[in-house]
Amino acid sequence: MAKAQKLPSGSWRIRVGAGESGKTVSFTASTKKEVEIMAAEFLTGRRHPERRTVHQCAEDYIESRRNLRSPSTIAGYEKIVRCNMGDINDIRLCDLSQNALQKWVDKLCQNHAQKTAVNAFGFVRSVIIYETGKFDYIVSLPRIQKPIREMPSPEAVIRAVIGTDIEIPCLLAIWLGLRMSEIRAIRKSDIKDGVLTISEAVITVDGQNIRKTETKTYRARRLRVPGYILGLISDSPTDEITTLSGQAIYKRFSRLLEKNGIEHIRFHDLRHLNASIMAQLNVPEKYAMERGGWSTPQIMRDVYQHTFSAQTDAVSDSIDAFFNSIVK
Repeated sequence: MAKAQKLPSGSWRIRVGAGESGKTVSFTASTKKEVEIMAAEFLTGRRHPERRTVHQCAEDYIESRRNLRSPSTIAGYEKIVRCNMGDINDIRLCDLSQNALQKWVDKLCQNHAQKTAVNAFGFVRSVIIYETGKFDYIVSLPRIQKPIREMPSPEAVIRAVIGTDIEIPCLLAIWLGLRMSEIRAIRKSDIKDGVLTISEAVITVDGQNIRKTETKTYRARRLRVPGYILGLISDSPTDEITTLSGQAIYKRFSRLLEKNGIEHIRFHDLRHLNASIMAQLNVPEKYAMERGGWSTPQIMRDVYQHTFSAQTDAVSDSIDAFFNSIVK
């Protein structure tokens, strides 16, 4: 296609061939991008994708990924379109300016968690690249600050859940470091000779339970099940380890924490607690990653930021003793 030329008036013009006749057709617009789109539409005989709204492009992107991404990921995309893209949804992609994109991100940061803003921007960036093959915008994003939170002691949590109807899910999370979706997928038949094979996950999307034939780790992993947990599982009346939904398990867990005077944590924090215990016990990274199913050492280290107050005090006492011996 011929190159666009800037006219003395400030407008842009482009001439393209009209076929075998040798004639040319001229297009003029106020911007270079607009005139190139007009010419492209003429040559292809169809509406240029950049003339569609950001919302329309996002819907097309989601459909293109529906058979390539997990149901939970698709549900996350749809939630972003539904809840986070209001200010840019109706803007044509060809009219989406860097200023409009930055204002949208800034507003997201004001009204939502930093991670929500970063995820929403990442989705929109993927949509734009899918439609245009490039991303020419320079946008400032918030830096996600992961708080260092104090965790309750493992002893307190375990005492709170023992003998309850969520003892097995909780112990699988804190003892073996399993994810909620992995726990919900386990059947007794997955355990042979005391070894559990984790190769599936159960998630809930729009109220429907979906069994996935792969986990977030993307490969099966095997863990030896402690005798105590094996005994609990063998006493279970069903083949499934638990028939409770993830929401039901979480609500029961929250009530147990409150009842026992333990500061609130998420159910997923039991997995983080497991990672911190392995760090405290000096478990080599290679084995810790294998047990927890972390893809990189950095991801695993991030969850080590959770601390126990007793362990923190012990570290402080040790450091204070060293320096006190010098100053005294």
